[in-house]
Amino acid sequence: MYYYALVSVAVVMFSFMFLLNEQYEKESGTALTSIFKFSIGTSSAGFIILFAMNGFRLELTPFSAAVALWAVVNNLLYTLCSIRSLSKINLSLFSIFAMLGGMTIPFIAGIIFYDEPITVGKVLCFVLIAVSLFFTFQKGEGKKGFIYYAGVFITNGMSGVISKFYSEADCNKASSNGYSAQIALFSFIAAFIILLCIKGDKSLPKKKSLFCMAGCGIVSNVANFILLIALSHLPASAQYPFVTGGVMIVSTIICAFTPNKPKKREIIAVALSFMGIMCLLLT
Repeated sequence: MYYYALVSVAVVMFSFMFLLNEQYEKESGTALTSIFKFSIGTSSAGFIILFAMNGFRLELTPFSAAVALWAVVNNLLYTLCSIRSLSKINLSLFSIFAMLGGMTIPFIAGIIFYDEPITVGKVLCFVLIAVSLFFTFQKGEGKKGFIYYAGVFITNGMSGVISKFYSEADCNKASSNGYSAQIALFSFIAAFIILLCIKGDKSLPKKKSLFCMAGCGIVSNVANFILLIALSHLPASAQYPFVTGGVMIVSTIICAFTPNKPKKREIIAVALSFMGIMCLLLT
């Protein structure tokens, strides 16, 4: 239960990350330059906090660097697919593709490639949370672009698979903290190069945006670091459904204290997610 409590801390951090992300978009927009400015700000803040947590040591091994680069490329592909998807479908449908992918692919990979047992609790948790996601769906204009929706589904899911691969690999590798810091550093470099190559406003963001970038970078990178630690003790097929359901619950609770109050369908989704998590923990 200790590691589920640890993952719960990460879940709360992810939920606040989404809130900060939303505030940044309201302040700075969603243009391509704004997206990569945000990536530069979040990755630099994440690197600084992780580097400090690691005693100001930069751990670097060929294996760790290779997997960190793989993670960064996957994140960039996710960003590209997200931009293209959101130009074709509404946010609720995009969120379903993203969260289902983030839960489904690590769930399947853990069972097939890491011999994680299939339990009644895991299956019930997965099914209930999958159903709950569809309660959040809102109708909107849909256009062709399935390859991008599939890309969102796959790349968001692959982020968990890459973490599991690194956690289980028996190689000369950096610690979880060192590896997480490498991802943040490489993400900063990649976003900076891309920003230089694209057209658009490259001025420094406003103070409020800078605060959102720094806050989001710290909570998201530390939360992912926590998940990486927990993966050494929890099966991916349990951890990622727990994260998906937990983020839905905490995000909805946060929304209850904002002008954007949760609707009846969202409350039903939260109830189903909570039931799924209870099935996971109690069976």
